[in-house]
Amino acid sequence: MKLVSAHKLILAFSFGLIAVLGFAPFSLFPLVIISLAVLFWLWEHAGTGRMAAWLGACFGFGLFSAGIGWLYIAQHDYGDMPAPMALITTILFSAFLALFPALTGYVQAKLHAPRWARLTLAMPALWVLSEWVRGLLFTGFPWLTLAYSQAPISPLVGYAPIFGVYGVSLAVATTAGLLTFLSRMQSKNQSRMALAGLLAIWLSGAVLRNIEWTQPEGGPLKVALLQGNIPQELKFQENRLSSTLETYRRLVLESDARLIVLPETALPLMRHTLPKDYIDTLSKHAIKNNGDILIGSFESNDNLYYNAVFTAGTASSQSYRKNHLVPFGEFIPLRPVLAWIINELLNIPMSDLMRGGEQQPVLYIAGQRIAVQICYEDVFGEEVIHYLPEASLLINVSNDAWYGESHAAMQHLQIAQMRALETGRMVLRATNTGVTSIIKRDGTIQQILPQHKEGTLTGSVQGYAGSTPYVFYGNVVILAFLMAMLGMAKLTQCNLFVQQTPRILKKTKHLG
Repeated sequence: MKLVSAHKLILAFSFGLIAVLGFAPFSLFPLVIISLAVLFWLWEHAGTGRMAAWLGACFGFGLFSAGIGWLYIAQHDYGDMPAPMALITTILFSAFLALFPALTGYVQAKLHAPRWARLTLAMPALWVLSEWVRGLLFTGFPWLTLAYSQAPISPLVGYAPIFGVYGVSLAVATTAGLLTFLSRMQSKNQSRMALAGLLAIWLSGAVLRNIEWTQPEGGPLKVALLQGNIPQELKFQENRLSSTLETYRRLVLESDARLIVLPETALPLMRHTLPKDYIDTLSKHAIKNNGDILIGSFESNDNLYYNAVFTAGTASSQSYRKNHLVPFGEFIPLRPVLAWIINELLNIPMSDLMRGGEQQPVLYIAGQRIAVQICYEDVFGEEVIHYLPEASLLINVSNDAWYGESHAAMQHLQIAQMRALETGRMVLRATNTGVTSIIKRDGTIQQILPQHKEGTLTGSVQGYAGSTPYVFYGNVVILAFLMAMLGMAKLTQCNLFVQQTPRILKKTKHLG
């Protein structure tokens, strides 16, 4: 490989690393745009599809190896996987995710369209399309989608209620393309058009941010979100169970909130094995508060096991079972072939769970209609909107203790902020070690608890009714938009060929 090519690959990898600083907890969101603009510039000068693919792979490997390196902690520190194997699997997974920007680079290189069309149509559309595919393939892993870096303060999040997370990503990628286009001297007309495009994208986003797509429904509700701060290495130890139960009993009894929410599997037992007098105590307290408690535990049915939440209090007993499970963490994909990974390499309790089903109803508790997502489920925006517009509040219960003191929990919080923007609903997050928080419908944080400390977050929240456009149409609109952009890029390629044909024929005739 030529030395100049090696320099470009190192540059692509470096800006992939820099892009991570655009996401939480750093939240320097312009860095994502700048980093992608550099990648687009490198693609423009790649020369071949193969080189463009390598540049995309290096950028992606930098982004993902730094952005999701916390997977090593889950596998080694808490899953008991040997350190070398945990490191290798984290690297391999990052390399697999890097294939998506690699493929994007290769495909855009094969579109021999005019420069402006490649940078402002093809590259942005192909990048966002690859993010969408990444969010679906093998149950999906949409972590570090560009749009999340913009939540909650960038003007570009104004597109979230209309086009969803991928619409915001498209605004980011198109901005990067326009900046790259302006990096080379253009005619005055081209420069003016590019600057007008940038101005239109950002001003439109800022204007859209001020639209209230949903309306308050009912009065304020007092809530308490509990953070037990149970160490992950002790969570499933039998000699620690009584201490865990006592922690949450005490936190519940100290609260006078109408809705009290415990984290994911806060009580790490099967629901039917929980002491009856314990649940009765919690239920009586909820009734005293004229409300309900949402409790995280496991459920079983005919030797099938579920990650679930159930209610206790004034409302009739209801439950929700997690449907979108984490591969290897909660279920074993291709069990006959891959079961050995869990049996031999990982020690993860309750790693063979069942899906709860897609058609579960919202929970009617504490005078609200609650849509629950358990941990990783809130990463999938189009699944969250299945419960809307019926649901008035969104609640996420999580246990990000698996990732220690890494930046995983803050990245997860930023993802939840995007769900609030997309749906026009407040989001309540009750977590074991953080980040327990109340998120307003505009994606900003109303209240938050410090991480890795026991505590109760008490606040007043508001239910909302109505729908954003994204709730109605999901990803259909943005996917149609992406296809239209690629169609336009392809059309300019055809026009370019037509324009060049006379010149080619003239040269051929001259050579003849």
